Amino acid sequence: MHPSPLLRRAFAEFLGTGLLVAIVVGSGIMATRLSEDVGIQLLANSIATALGLAVLILMLGPVSGAHFNPAVSLVDWLLGRRRRVGLSSPSLGIYAVAQIAGAIGGAVLANLMFDVPTSLSTTDRATPATLLAEVVATFGLILLIVALARTGRGAAAAPAVGAYIGAAYWFTSSTSFANPAVTIGRLFSDTFAGIGASSVLPFIGAQLVGAAIAVLAAMLLFPHVTDAAEEIVIPQLDAEHG
Repeated sequence: MHPSPLLRRAFAEFLGTGLLVAIVVGSGIMATRLSEDVGIQLLANSIATALGLAVLILMLGPVSGAHFNPAVSLVDWLLGRRRRVGLSSPSLGIYAVAQIAGAIGGAVLANLMFDVPTSLSTTDRATPATLLAEVVATFGLILLIVALARTGRGAAAAPAVGAYIGAAYWFTSSTSFANPAVTIGRLFSDTFAGIGASSVLPFIGAQLVGAAIAVLAAMLLFPHVTDAAEEIVIPQLDAEHG
């Protein structure tokens, strides 16, 4: 018996987001164990994340679109409302739950792989500068994804999104979380990549602001951008988008 299309897509989002957080957290732990230089630690963390994200998009994109990010799923839902394409409201909720659950599971998995206790992070990251950085990081990510979809270049999403996140690690003071689910997941690891509880909601708020600005910019830059909802991040092989 084959699982329903929505169940398969939800599992892909759970798995992809979980593996992404495992890569982020795990490479952060490994980096701190191999070097005491913070610059080298960040370099290792950013390279692993950029490459891992590209691979995950290639692997799971045809199943679920490879959102791995509630902000991306929200934009997909929003853009598709007029033509009733993209994610439906129930699917948006299921995607978000799967992404958040996967992110928490990925952090726990990374902790287990490195024999690190799972505990809430104590790293306070929220400052005016880092919150502005999260607005910018998420704005760039969402605009990139929508631009690729609208111009029929969704197949380039894996290297393009991976490259953007790798670069944004370095040009943003927040190191570019740009993802509410990943932000929540990283709360559960008091390691290099962790984020303290007091910073989680401000970061998510900044990410949603960045996503909203990106949608407005996309509407100005790309006429008929709402036609692209079915191809965010990568067009799904399954024709049923419900």
